Amino acid sequence: MNNVPQHVSIIMDGNGRWAKARGKERVYGHVAGVESVRACTEAAVEAGVKYLSLYAFSEENWNRPEAEVNRLMELMMEAIHNEVKTLLDNGVRFVVLGNRARLSASLNAAIDALMEKTAACARMTLIVFLSYSGQWDILQAVKKAAAEKGPEGVQAMTADDFAGYLVTAGIPDPDLLIRTSGEQRISNYLLWQCAYTEFVFSDVLWPDFRKPEFRAALETYAGRDRRYGKVK
Repeated sequence: MNNVPQHVSIIMDGNGRWAKARGKERVYGHVAGVESVRACTEAAVEAGVKYLSLYAFSEENWNRPEAEVNRLMELMMEAIHNEVKTLLDNGVRFVVLGNRARLSASLNAAIDALMEKTAACARMTLIVFLSYSGQWDILQAVKKAAAEKGPEGVQAMTADDFAGYLVTAGIPDPDLLIRTSGEQRISNYLLWQCAYTEFVFSDVLWPDFRKPEFRAALETYAGRDRRYGKVK
């Protein structure tokens, strides 16, 4: 495929509705969604995408029922343990970004261990945004910049300088953002980084979003004319 995006990001939406349509609890949809993560990661590697990022759990998601939150964290632990060999075999570096201070010590330890094991992998980087929100990201960046540079230094900062204080420092902004389940909003995700991102909205619920749907989104992106405010 020509014009493959360097960085694809996905808002994985629709797990609860998928489960409800089958008469199941919401967590059933989250379990099924793990297979879609695996499928899209494989499709991204096959297509030559260099960065795949997934919005797994927002800061606002902490307000969900405790049982659902606990199950989501258990699923993350299970996925970390189950996917080590697959990530290493496929040359995929694993990274978690977000407000990790809210995560349990055991989950943080598992995340750190997997990040260390895959640190040398260079075929693709898989980024999981966990306990993340765009507003939190910008606010923590402002605080870090102010503490480091002071008022005068902040005044002299450029947009590129400021981006270096975001949790995504060193990672290119998304070229393509996919949101599943038919919803058409950004939901407090990568507010700074998506300034010139192309959006594709799919009606498919996340547990049903697999390789054909991912490839269709890449094809849609390939047909876009990205001008960045310029005239071609």
